[in-house]
Amino acid sequence: MIRSKNLLLYLGLILGLIVSVFPFYWLAVMATRTTPEIYSFPPKLWFGSHLFDNISRVFDSIDFFRTLLNTLFVAAASTVLVLFFDSLAGYTFAKFSFPGKKWLFVLLLATMMAPAQLSLVPSFVIMAKFGWVGSFKALIIPGMANAFGIFWIRQYAEESVPSELLDAGKIDGCGFFRLYWNISLPILRPALSFLGAFTFIGAWNDYLWPLIILNDERKFTIQVALASLNGIYTTDYALVIAGTLLAVIPLIVMFLFVSKQFVSDIAAGAIKS
Repeated sequence: MIRSKNLLLYLGLILGLIVSVFPFYWLAVMATRTTPEIYSFPPKLWFGSHLFDNISRVFDSIDFFRTLLNTLFVAAASTVLVLFFDSLAGYTFAKFSFPGKKWLFVLLLATMMAPAQLSLVPSFVIMAKFGWVGSFKALIIPGMANAFGIFWIRQYAEESVPSELLDAGKIDGCGFFRLYWNISLPILRPALSFLGAFTFIGAWNDYLWPLIILNDERKFTIQVALASLNGIYTTDYALVIAGTLLAVIPLIVMFLFVSKQFVSDIAAGAIKS
């Protein structure tokens, strides 16, 4: 009976792995084909011979490496700022009492209910008043703190950061920031790992706001540059898909690089809990 349950578990995991990996495999296959081959039926499930030709045309159509560096800078800066401000605010909401705390947190949660598209016009007007239209500041600073990150850290800190440990730190003379930096942050590492990956991927894949705020091709992010590969009347899907594959590769490399640390942090947090 136990072996049967284990077999079903493994089969389920294998099926989930196939379902998760197949879109990336199919993306790689289509990047090696021409547009007529992509439209062919039945679809071709194996690699073609046009990958390097498609990649070469991507490099000829857009300044790929400049847009890649732009996106890397915006995503990295956004992630660092979000991790700092969200962890600081979430930790404060979780472990400290102050006037209006409950209502401020309710207001914070309420902002999560509003669609992000509603803030596009007011945000653009504010950026125009600051003179930030067309600059990276308009991509980084407005998103340096968000309600989801604060809520996530607050929920994690409430259960994981012992109040007794903070009290002991206060007795030893630790101030607010010392308690946050030296005592709480190491405990919050699993939550920060998830939030960092979530924020980086979101900033990397962001399309609408950079499309609206950027007006200089030299500052385009990768998603805006890829959108320019679409023609007015026709679309060369082989070209677009090859560019998409190139844009996905850095995310896969990042995930492989941090996955070991990510999993170990989660395991450490589970053991502490």
